[in-house]
Amino acid sequence: MSAPDVTALLAELERSQPELAEEARTAVEWLTAGEPLETVTQLDVCEFLWYTLPLKVGGDHERLARSLGRLLQLGGMERYAALCVSPTTLQILRTYTREGEDAGTSAYQQALEATGVLPPDVPELQWSMIMGPEELGAHLACSAALELAIVAGETVDRTALTRRWLTEPRSELGGDSWLNRVHGERLNRWVLGRGPARRELAQPFEVRLHAPITPQALPPLHRLLTLAASEESLPLRLAPSPEALRLRELAERELGAISRDGTKLAITDYGRRLLKSKSAMWSAVTKLLLARGKHEFEVSAREAALMLLADGTLMSPTELRERVADVVGGEGWHPTTTVEDVAAPVADLISQLTALGLAFSDELVVRMDRSGQFAALAALRAHALRPRKYVNPS
Repeated sequence: MSAPDVTALLAELERSQPELAEEARTAVEWLTAGEPLETVTQLDVCEFLWYTLPLKVGGDHERLARSLGRLLQLGGMERYAALCVSPTTLQILRTYTREGEDAGTSAYQQALEATGVLPPDVPELQWSMIMGPEELGAHLACSAALELAIVAGETVDRTALTRRWLTEPRSELGGDSWLNRVHGERLNRWVLGRGPARRELAQPFEVRLHAPITPQALPPLHRLLTLAASEESLPLRLAPSPEALRLRELAERELGAISRDGTKLAITDYGRRLLKSKSAMWSAVTKLLLARGKHEFEVSAREAALMLLADGTLMSPTELRERVADVVGGEGWHPTTTVEDVAAPVADLISQLTALGLAFSDELVVRMDRSGQFAALAALRAHALRPRKYVNPS
């Protein structure tokens, strides 16, 4: 059976129901954006009807939806035609009209989730709010696979199907996987961040960060959690070294792995999970290295410091702050960026690393050991591969 031709369908609608033809033409042009009608998926139709139509297309929205439904019906696309005149579509369109954009968008998101064709976040990938071409292609491909499984009457495990679709080599990608494509796209965008100095520093990491980083042991944190898990638990007064005190603060306030129990510190349920899994502890700690900071500027300063130290380079604290200020200054956060501006986030990062046994630092020198270098790469990779989200200006 040949694919329905939009021009022929519009001509047929013009003959049979001319009063609907113009609205149908408007709606199908928005829906397909010039692509063949055969490429349209359920996700495309739902997003058009429940988001694009009420927010971006002028005219009588219910009439436009009915007209599109009639066109799709003529083309033999009965499931999609039914969506155009469904009670859900009418309810969402009327919610926009009566209650405003926020209420309508909320109704759209709930209805879209209920269809089952929206790919969920999976351990390997959290979907971005703002998708690049590769991620959008992956998202649409996963949605189409979910739709086909649902239509076939299968019992669908959305997470399992999405993971399989993302990670398996695909012939249409020349043997590559969608996950590799998305990761490559995100790494490239991360490298091409703000400022020439930042781009030059990040460029060598694009290839280095593509593969997962092997988890390393974290002996200081492991010992602390082991003591906290013992029957006697930990007294609040630990050895008076700054590193020991900082490690306790990190475990309690930043990781939530230990908590106060009267005059002692006891391990939490989350801490027990970290203690049982080397990879879980590694992931939690390395993500923490770029999770702090009230402003993205502070995260950028910490990120620059990790890149500068990731090869085990020996630097003085003064030189490190100066290099970080040069890199971050080119990103345009402030009219001028001084050493004093980056001093606090860099010092906090170094205190984390030394407390975890990942770096050595004193008044003269800062240097990461081998595990610290792996930790820097893991932290940078997690940060580079994070999903893009809309920024709240407040």
